[in-house]
Amino acid sequence: MTDRVRLEFDGAIATITNDNIDKHNAFDDEMDVRLFEILDELRNRPDVRAVVWRGEGPSWSSGRDISAIGFNRTELTHHELMVRGHRGIQQLWEIDAPVIVAIQGWAIGGSFQRALLCDIRIAASDARFMLPELAHGVIPDTGGMGVLYEMCGHGLVSDMVLTGRSLTAEEALQHGIVSRVVDPDALDATAYEMAQRIVDAPATAVKLARRVMGHLARPAQRASMEDELIYQTFLNRSDDFAEFRAARAEDREPRYRGS
Repeated sequence: MTDRVRLEFDGAIATITNDNIDKHNAFDDEMDVRLFEILDELRNRPDVRAVVWRGEGPSWSSGRDISAIGFNRTELTHHELMVRGHRGIQQLWEIDAPVIVAIQGWAIGGSFQRALLCDIRIAASDARFMLPELAHGVIPDTGGMGVLYEMCGHGLVSDMVLTGRSLTAEEALQHGIVSRVVDPDALDATAYEMAQRIVDAPATAVKLARRVMGHLARPAQRASMEDELIYQTFLNRSDDFAEFRAARAEDREPRYRGS
């Protein structure tokens, strides 16, 4: 069991910590499995009233290790790997406690999308947000496009997905992606102050308020993730993706045919 994703408890507050500092907290398969185990444990901990998800080092998470994108190093089929990822991260919606994500530095790709599935995101002033998947021959596949569409509308999500544009913390605040921007030195303290306010509120009221908001958001998010599961699986077997990998291996310009 890896310690590059940790779970700790302090009274009614649980903390998930990304701790793969050398790679700006990029996730690999082993870290994914550990994260999903942590979420499963939190699903079954009614004593936990709030969760803070934070990262060590300069970045919250730079996403997926680039060398692993499009390469399945497990015994699972690509479809099975996608199903595991979706089911694993959707456990966030089954935790009674709200999840606050405290983001510094980069929040990229699948990790950024995982943060979007949580309840609250706050950012340090140095935070940056990006969905660069198309540059690696794939599409965002963790529900982030659906959430961003709900938050920001067609224009911004198209810009981020199709051009790979990055957002600053202030831009993310303007678009409602994060609810607060604070000095980097105040990020953890702000997150725990917010968590304590949630803990101090009546537990049933918190649970039911979160459920109302979830009922508003979940149908569209689930539908988006179902589309991503189908299209990413198709894309993985497409001629264009095979050409993308061949061109990269042969250090040449790709010749895409749209198939």
